[in-house]
Amino acid sequence: MTENTVALRPGSTIGILGGGQLGRMLALAGAKLGFKSHIFCPDENSPAFDVTPFKTVAAYEDEDALRAFAAQVDVITYEFENVPAATAELLASLKPLRPGANALAISQDRLAEKSFLASKNIPVAPYRAVHSLEDLERAIGELGLPAVLKTTRLGYDGKGQRVLREPADAEAAFAELQPHPLVLEAFVPFEKEISVVVARGADGQVRAFDAAENVHRHHILHTSTVPASIPPGVDKHAAMLAKVIVVALDYVGVLGVEFFAIGGEKPSLLVNEIAPRVHNSGHWTEAVCLTDQFEQHMRAVAGWPLGDPRRYADVVMQNLIGDEIDIVPSGIDGNTQPHLYGKAEARPGRKMGHVNRIVRAE
Repeated sequence: MTENTVALRPGSTIGILGGGQLGRMLALAGAKLGFKSHIFCPDENSPAFDVTPFKTVAAYEDEDALRAFAAQVDVITYEFENVPAATAELLASLKPLRPGANALAISQDRLAEKSFLASKNIPVAPYRAVHSLEDLERAIGELGLPAVLKTTRLGYDGKGQRVLREPADAEAAFAELQPHPLVLEAFVPFEKEISVVVARGADGQVRAFDAAENVHRHHILHTSTVPASIPPGVDKHAAMLAKVIVVALDYVGVLGVEFFAIGGEKPSLLVNEIAPRVHNSGHWTEAVCLTDQFEQHMRAVAGWPLGDPRRYADVVMQNLIGDEIDIVPSGIDGNTQPHLYGKAEARPGRKMGHVNRIVRAE
């Protein structure tokens, strides 16, 4: 084993940092395996609280609350990657934290993430660190335009980034994006976006789900389709790169890896970003895999053997954003599996649920 791990017995408690929909689905998956889940989240209206009686409502910086939380659980995991570093370090000193604090630190910072990936010979788009407007102007000269300027931290669903098309765009974009430093990435003329959800167990076993083809609307994932429409061999190459990443991180749990797929005579892949958690583009596994991504994560966290990730049918996952939640129940049929997150208010851009539609052969 990669760490001194004793498999948790049913009835043990898994602590989950974060009370959103991912925490909710992790808790539901854990319950199927006989585990209790204790959710730690500062938002008293967290949807994950609906599915478990064990909860702590406190700030992530509240050390007394964190220590009390750790005393009530056997192992700790998280549903989002922006857990404060000090929080992760404190909890890791008290109970096993899976995935580890190192994976959090790398994924929280785009510069650290790209540097790590490049050091492992994982292909990424050309990039430059930007600490000042002069750095940005120099980076534009080296990488050319168009390019994408991003915050190094706290960016998701299109937040924290600007596309630069002309040199005149630089000054306003640099002033708008906070906090600094930033990172400038060369514009990638990709054909499509795909992702792979990969898992690594405490015993070092690695299993990857099939690649999903992703379509975004307004920078938010709209659909994930499996199988992805990609040339033969590209899916295996994506899975291999994802496996290299989890091994290099000495990772325990599920990780999402997003790729740009570049066409041409020799199709290639660039890693866009990694997410040290269960991933939106992996929700399709709930409908067509014996072991879905949520159960796989809880198995890994608990020190159990990983499950079989094979897919038994074709599927399309669609996010329900804002008032799209209104399609349920009238807009679903016998081939559709709905998952609603229990959020009280549907707001524009808010993920309210998703549906998995099985694609039946004619």
